[in-house]
Amino acid sequence: MEFLKIQDLCKVYGKDGNQVTALDHVSLTIEKGEFTAVIGSSGSGKSTLLHAIAGVDKPTSGKIFLEGQDVYAGSNEKLAIFRRRQVGLIYQFHNLIPTLNVEENITLPILMDRRQVNEERLNDLLDLLGLQERRRHLPNQLSGGQQQRVAIGRALMNAPAVMLADEPTGSLDSRNGQEIIRLLKESHTKYHQTLIIVTHDENIALQADRIITISDGKVVRDVRQEARA
Repeated sequence: MEFLKIQDLCKVYGKDGNQVTALDHVSLTIEKGEFTAVIGSSGSGKSTLLHAIAGVDKPTSGKIFLEGQDVYAGSNEKLAIFRRRQVGLIYQFHNLIPTLNVEENITLPILMDRRQVNEERLNDLLDLLGLQERRRHLPNQLSGGQQQRVAIGRALMNAPAVMLADEPTGSLDSRNGQEIIRLLKESHTKYHQTLIIVTHDENIALQADRIITISDGKVVRDVRQEARA
């Protein structure tokens, strides 16, 4: 069984003469544990694809299966549970709650799900992300790179089946951007995550196991890279 299967996916915005096709019959599969980069120009449909996989932007037609589960088959409540438990989504901007400290922002998905926080996993993530000494700090007391680390921690806290990152370095300088990619790769290896990154950065894409290029809502290139040392 494929880990992630996207079948004849279409997404159309607008009506009548104002329609815009963001995804045009996209089909592909992604293996468990694979690090995939999705590239393409602005407006190509790559972010729309990512958000459809994440369960936050319902496609016009087609299906998405994650570990055999039809993502959009259930109720809105089931879809919300799917997003909280199965998907870790990282945006370009951190979207942290300004009144919550680092620890509270990271554990927010668990608390929203009314579940007990796994303190061992929390401390493991704080160590991995270099935030142990910042755990009581508010977002406005952190650098941009540190805030993005908190966003990564929040996405990883639920031990999701798949990590999705939409231009995660887009708002950072080069040094912080490289650090964020290093942390994503390290968490991908440590937790055996399936990682999909949407990026404009060719250097990031070249670090992936696979590069998918999207243009005008279609997959125009799909290349698996040779194993890297």
